[in-house]
Amino acid sequence: VQLQASGGGLVQAGGSLRLSCKASGMILSTFWSYDWAWYRQAPGKQRELVASESSGGRTNSADSVKGRFTISRDNAKRTVYLQMNDLKPEDTAVYYCNRGSFGTDYSLLNWGQGTLVTVSS
Repeated sequence: VQLQASGGGLVQAGGSLRLSCKASGMILSTFWSYDWAWYRQAPGKQRELVASESSGGRTNSADSVKGRFTISRDNAKRTVYLQMNDLKPEDTAVYYCNRGSFGTDYSLLNWGQGTLVTVSS
């Protein structure tokens, strides 16, 4: 299984981006059963959980992005999305998807390369 994130880029503060992450090679039923999440890692910082969506469709997000970022999934396409609005310079990071939800440890899949988001002030 490969996690292929895309959609990053350079954007001005206040702008929007939509990230996609496809789980290539994953059986549909497996994808459907997983809780999925977006993580990010800013330069010099640890990777942090940004937003999650359970297999049942329940979503959650970190306080730092609440009201600005929205996670969604298309099970048939084995793809997870992150709609990011009102971007701020502190959102600059490499963004990754993987299994996850807040407060729960998961056996993570291999991290893909991620997609770089750079927000200029």
